[in-house]
Amino acid sequence: MNNVLVIVYSYTGTCRRLAQLLCSQQGWEMAEIHDLHPRSGALGNWRCLIDSFFRRMPAIRYDGPPPGDYKAVVLVSPIWGLRLAGPMRTFVDRKGARLPDVALISVMGGRGAPNAVAEVGKRLGRAPILSTAFTMHEVDDGSCAARLQAFGTAVQSAEDSRAVVRPATLSPQAV
Repeated sequence: MNNVLVIVYSYTGTCRRLAQLLCSQQGWEMAEIHDLHPRSGALGNWRCLIDSFFRRMPAIRYDGPPPGDYKAVVLVSPIWGLRLAGPMRTFVDRKGARLPDVALISVMGGRGAPNAVAEVGKRLGRAPILSTAFTMHEVDDGSCAARLQAFGTAVQSAEDSRAVVRPATLSPQAV
């Protein structure tokens, strides 16, 4: 079993495409978060903004393996109204205590990624090990690929380095 799971919420498909690219680059498994109530049309767009503005936690369904079975998870989420998307907020709030190391990728129109990182850190009670952000334009035109691969490599390296260094084996009392 691989040691990193990518968990994505995607309203328009942009985050899903980014997560699929990351998984194909790194050989990681992907899981998805879905809305229980569809967000179609203009009303759905308004719900996105209202959920973010009021930090609401909409009902979701998670399709994937238990995240606790992995050493790390990479959360891929859109930014709505300069904040973390509501469905990802719900997921982090529900599963946060059982999540291993968390890295975060935000997809935005232009701003808001630092707000999402701060909110995830607050809800988890610890900061993400790594975070990055891409614009929708970068995902759509494919210019994100090299930076996305570097991010994936950094996540994998962080997890590999944690496995190598064991304080007990370096301690003089362990002898």
